[in-house]
Amino acid sequence: MKKALFAVAVVALLAVAAQAGEIKYHEWPCTPTPQEITTIPVVMDVGYWVKIKDQDKLKIKLKQDAIHDYSGCTNATVETNSSITFSTSISKAKDAAGNTVVAGDYSSSVSPANINAPGGTITVCAKIAKADLSKVPGGTKDVLVGTVTVKVVPTAAP
Repeated sequence: MKKALFAVAVVALLAVAAQAGEIKYHEWPCTPTPQEITTIPVVMDVGYWVKIKDQDKLKIKLKQDAIHDYSGCTNATVETNSSITFSTSISKAKDAAGNTVVAGDYSSSVSPANINAPGGTITVCAKIAKADLSKVPGGTKDVLVGTVTVKVVPTAAP
């Protein structure tokens, strides 16, 4: 009878000890073996990221389309983890005196404007219409006349 009562007590003790997140032993097992007590989920918020590869190699070289009109484009490889929309703006370069290097009507564009993960290739273009070349010496090479800024925004939130 004592043995049966002892067996019931051991079973009851083990049932209590089996509750999640809690171990109750009167004595630890013979060897100091780690005992699993619980598992904890690990979660994180994943942010947006966009990368334009080889940015230092990108340059838009303008070529003459008409007597006072110039345009050019460059391709850029994009890597991203989300759907994104691109836009551009262009600023005119200034000389040391603060004057525009080449006056005219500047514009820029990007195509395609939307890219989905994992990325793709975009084409960034610049144009100068009604370019006034009177302040730049003829035969000058690689004159910095402007800078195109590429902007990006996520198009869909999870």
